[in-house]
Amino acid sequence: MLVVRDLDLFYGDAQALDGVSFEVAEGSVVAIVGANGAGKTSLIRTIAGMIRPKRGSISFRGAEIAGLPSHKVCNLGIGQVAEGRQIFPTLTVAENLDMGALLPRARARRHAQLERVFSMFPILAERARQTAGTLSGGEQQMLAIGRCLMGVPELVMFDEPSLGLAPAIVQEVLHAIRELNREGLTCVLVEQNVALSLKLADRAYVLENGRVTLTGTGEELLADDRVRQAYLGM
Repeated sequence: MLVVRDLDLFYGDAQALDGVSFEVAEGSVVAIVGANGAGKTSLIRTIAGMIRPKRGSISFRGAEIAGLPSHKVCNLGIGQVAEGRQIFPTLTVAENLDMGALLPRARARRHAQLERVFSMFPILAERARQTAGTLSGGEQQMLAIGRCLMGVPELVMFDEPSLGLAPAIVQEVLHAIRELNREGLTCVLVEQNVALSLKLADRAYVLENGRVTLTGTGEELLADDRVRQAYLGM
């Protein structure tokens, strides 16, 4: 569904991504794991069309998308739940969700998607008229996911969805991602919480200093001594 080949990205003279290649099969969960500064968010932002790569190819369903503006990438069916949630704090919950449905691909399905979001996150229905900035961190993450779903994505990239959340809320958010995948949504999960993301992933890639250094199934990497020592403290 998504194929990234030999992706190079620079910020000025500093190289953030160095020959990154990976694939995402339709219906799968793919985890991109690594420490802070490994290049995970840069990779997501490049795929999303927010940054233009220096070199390399990004294809979605066989069509080249590297360098396309982000609104066109979104309208092809690639959604993003950004690190730090990036909701509109002064708008209500309902207005935030409406923003997600502005894509041409999503307008005709707005009401059906809204019902889907409220069914998955009932607290958002209860707080539809509440200003988004007054929600808890966990509720804001649910809103960020809900807003992304309003765009009717076929693939969603989750960037650090557990960041700053209490353990119980982390489990709730990851359960929602698991359920979405079971419904057929393809997911790319970028996480510092390596153990959680590998348990969820069909396939995983370890990113270090802008390079893919290990790849395998989630189970294989959980059992890999290098991963256990570097990321799991074992």
